[in-house]
Amino acid sequence: MPDEPIEIRLDNKAVEEALLEVAKKASDLRPLMKNIAGIMADSTEENFKEEGRPKWKDLSEKTKTARRKTGHYPGQILQVSGQLAMSVTTQYDNESAIIGSNKVYAAIHQLGGLAGKNKKVSIPARPYLKLTDDDFEEILIATSKFLS
Repeated sequence: MPDEPIEIRLDNKAVEEALLEVAKKASDLRPLMKNIAGIMADSTEENFKEEGRPKWKDLSEKTKTARRKTGHYPGQILQVSGQLAMSVTTQYDNESAIIGSNKVYAAIHQLGGLAGKNKKVSIPARPYLKLTDDDFEEILIATSKFLS
């Protein structure tokens, strides 16, 4: 005869109510995802302000010269017009929090790569959508608070 499983039932109203409350909160995660999207947006804003965390690679001398001619140097990296920073948006639903940009040049600045005519210009990665360890900790704290 196979072993019969042992079943233990909790008969504690306080524990039962606490578990039901967690289950209820977990069924509607939109408030948490909205909070996480806000944390990601704040982090991205800080990345632009600090020019990366850690710091992005400096502009090339050629770029600095070109910016001087147009009156945009000295100035912050990735912020000649401010359009990239302004294009960053967040979305959230019950299952996810998303941040990104709809600018065609957004990915090349985030990831780096070859750009320009005949792909002759090497653009270093300057990850403006990067989260720091502190940001992840803030997300964990927000999640814990949400579930408590």
